[in-house]
Amino acid sequence: MSWLYGEDFKACIRWLGKDQSFGVIVISSIITAIRADLGRQADQGTKETAQRFFKEEVKLYGVRSAAVRNAANEYFSKIKDENKLAIFSLCDGLFKSDYIEEAFIASEWAYLLRRRYEPSDFYVFERWIGDYVNNWAKCDTFCNHTMGSFMEQYPEYVRNLKNWAKSENMWLRRASTVTLILPARKGLFLKEVLEISDILMGDKEDLVQKGHGWVLKEASRRHQQEVFGYIMDRRKIMSRTALRYAIEKMPREMKKMAMEKKDI
Repeated sequence: MSWLYGEDFKACIRWLGKDQSFGVIVISSIITAIRADLGRQADQGTKETAQRFFKEEVKLYGVRSAAVRNAANEYFSKIKDENKLAIFSLCDGLFKSDYIEEAFIASEWAYLLRRRYEPSDFYVFERWIGDYVNNWAKCDTFCNHTMGSFMEQYPEYVRNLKNWAKSENMWLRRASTVTLILPARKGLFLKEVLEISDILMGDKEDLVQKGHGWVLKEASRRHQQEVFGYIMDRRKIMSRTALRYAIEKMPREMKKMAMEKKDI
């Protein structure tokens, strides 16, 4: 990544966000450099292995996760002091490519900016999910950390997740649950987790049901009795997929009770 350390790169960064016409050129140059680095590290075997985790065809370079993370951190170290909106523009450019590795870098950068979040960022993040997220990996990588951190800082926006849960876009519906994974693990937002779970109870998409069950599982770490009671009240209408995920961390006896045949 020698281009990162040149004076040309540093000069470009100083202009990023200050001159709109030049900013387009700079953004393109930075993204081109990132893509060149990813291309050099691409491996067909890694690509084929990663593809097996998806039912649909996805765009991949075939770069190992650790290498992508290193690239994200290395590039971010050179732009971290720049205007947040300029960095968001870079994220947008990366997301647009549809490559999972580039989406990972964009998601990582958005998370690394968490100390600079402000309420209006919600609408940037919502647009990214609606426009660019099209598989579970992009959804979870972005929502677990960026959206989860945002919600902890601005909990008044959690109510917006109920609208996502009703969206026609299945990735917004999954996002409504996986956004709360890490907060729920800390014991936060139980009321909202249960309300969103009610909205998604009859969802036909398997990946939405898995997200629904996953967030209940995480909530059960700190609120086992409340989540167990919720499950027992609804186990006759819960999908088996969501149910199995939800009870994963519960004691054996609770699992047995929850998994009894629905007609008993």
